[in-house]
Amino acid sequence: MKLIIFKIIANLNKYLLPSLSKKRLDLSKANKFQLALFGWKLFITKNAINQ
Repeated sequence: MKLIIFKIIANLNKYLLPSLSKKRLDLSKANKFQLALFGWKLFITKNAINQ
C-alpha cells in the first residue's frame, strides 16, 4: 500500500514540479525553496524505489 502511494506521488512530481536538472541548477547556488524541492523529490523517489 505504501509503495503504491509513493509511486503515485512520484508520477505527480514528475508532471507537476519543475525539473531542476534540466535547468542545470547548481545546488551550491540554489535558494531554500529549490533545496526543499530537491529534498522532497529525492525523498519520494527513494521511497518509491526502495520498497
